[in-house]
Amino acid sequence: MGAESSSPASWTRLAGPAIVVLAALVAITPLLMGGASCGHDFDFHAISWLETLNSWRQGVFFPHWADAPNYGAGEPAFVFYPPLTRSVCALLGAILPWPSVPAAVTFLVLAGIGLATRALARQAMEDGPATLAGCVAIFSGYVLFTAYERSDFAELTGGIWLPVLLLLMLPRRTPEHLRGDAGSQQPAASGSLWRNAFDGSAVPLALVVAAAWLTNPPVGVMACYLLAALSLALLLLTKSWAPILRAAAGVALGVGLAAIYLIPAAWEQRWVEIQRAINDPMEKIQYNWLFARHADPTLAFHDSVLYQASLIAVVMITITLAGLWLSWRRGSLPGKTCWWLPLAAIPVVVLFLQLPVSKFVWNLPKLQFLQFPWRWLVAVEAPMGIFFASAVWTNHPRRRRVVVLICVALFLAEIWVAKRYLYTPCEPEDSVPSLLSSYRTGVGFDGSDEYTPVGADNSLVALGLPDACLVTDPATPLGAPTEDSDTLFWHPAQGSCDATFSAKANPGKPRVEHWLFHAMTRHAGFLVLRLREYPAWRIQVNGQLVRSLPERSDGLIAVPVPQGTVVLAVDWTTTTDVLAGRWVSALSVLLLAALVLLEKKLSRAQL
Repeated sequence: MGAESSSPASWTRLAGPAIVVLAALVAITPLLMGGASCGHDFDFHAISWLETLNSWRQGVFFPHWADAPNYGAGEPAFVFYPPLTRSVCALLGAILPWPSVPAAVTFLVLAGIGLATRALARQAMEDGPATLAGCVAIFSGYVLFTAYERSDFAELTGGIWLPVLLLLMLPRRTPEHLRGDAGSQQPAASGSLWRNAFDGSAVPLALVVAAAWLTNPPVGVMACYLLAALSLALLLLTKSWAPILRAAAGVALGVGLAAIYLIPAAWEQRWVEIQRAINDPMEKIQYNWLFARHADPTLAFHDSVLYQASLIAVVMITITLAGLWLSWRRGSLPGKTCWWLPLAAIPVVVLFLQLPVSKFVWNLPKLQFLQFPWRWLVAVEAPMGIFFASAVWTNHPRRRRVVVLICVALFLAEIWVAKRYLYTPCEPEDSVPSLLSSYRTGVGFDGSDEYTPVGADNSLVALGLPDACLVTDPATPLGAPTEDSDTLFWHPAQGSCDATFSAKANPGKPRVEHWLFHAMTRHAGFLVLRLREYPAWRIQVNGQLVRSLPERSDGLIAVPVPQGTVVLAVDWTTTTDVLAGRWVSALSVLLLAALVLLEKKLSRAQL
């Protein structure tokens, strides 16, 4: 009898997650049928995966410099582009064929979004509606928009962390019930303030905050602001300071754990043109209000994308609020008031942030770096799934089957819409095999404007440069445009180099962070390297440290050298800010371990 009763329950526990995973598989059907969707950011992300794996193979497991951008002159992309998503994709690239990586990572992230939303919903809902909530989150318009139209895998992953953050902050379901009185407030939890604040949630909360920052800086910003707002709301609803303490500990330790990336990224912004990320009119908050239109014809593509995002925002927020209203009318609101009310506030606040009236809010620290107000839709994915499920789910078997069939039809219709309007087939030169071929040839790719050294111009970096070029004047332009292209090309017949030299292997040192040249120069002059200048490079000529370099408009390193034998070494160094980040992260690990012990002690004391 006991075995018979446990078997269906065990199957049910597996069935819900399995359905969510199946939904994620269905959601990537366009990728399985047509290959990767080359959205706005696809090239940048795909190249970063190749660069990360290349660095690993050379023994650099936390790379800072990317070789391929600027046609092999490189850029400090990995100082500023966080490591988590690109590392996962690089790992997938090491074990799977590269063309299958975009579909694989999209599947994993979508499954993670659905499972995280389902776990959040299970705090206040039964397994069936919670599973439906997870599926709805996968098929929410913003998930498909980010996956297909934008190909922003890092931001897409934020849809995993925000539901988990909500799960760790909202009051937990008690063992005695799945649902509470929707109209009543939950009183402050019994027990000491410290026991309620550090009930086992603070440690995973810190890990989630760290993961958000290590995935995508805009997601990290949203996570911290969401935590602040949520903890204040819970203070008012539960009359307890425990959420404030838990959130403060989670943010402090989470940011500390991510300091190995955050401190260098923040400090070294002064060395590059990072402001270009938000100075482009298309990437300023005031140019991206809901359904905004601009007279400038050059912004036509931007306006088209903004229209799509705005339409998705209206649909998602409308569905969420309609689900909330219908759940209230049916008396099916999930959980206690202090559980569902913060979730209900999220779409309202996000709608407010889409409108010009919210302009004053965007002056808060770091919010401008979100660039697009509609990025906040990532926070609506889980509430939309939960309130939709609570509105339509029924315990009547026949009606429930009808609801499920209608939802399946809607999901399939969404896939058709995504394939028709969001999926972007790759041009031959942008396909994964083409990018991989170009990467292996060493030709390189365009650079990123925001990672350009201060005062340098990416458009002046020539294609096909030698590793080192001997010149008399350090400002000598290298390369020239052709009749068919404005891109600068270099070839020996131009005569801009008196001699050229190739980099040699530096025994025991990875090529990506160490350059070595042995040259016999016919005259004193300057060796212009196919390498962008950056303060982390340490340059030695014949064993002597070079402390001053002439500036070039293309940002390449020009090293003064004597006539005769020259041994030139360029090595990436660990700067003070990188050391500071490592120490702060190490200290945070120790504090996190102490918090683990504290939570265990408080848990035992409660028992």
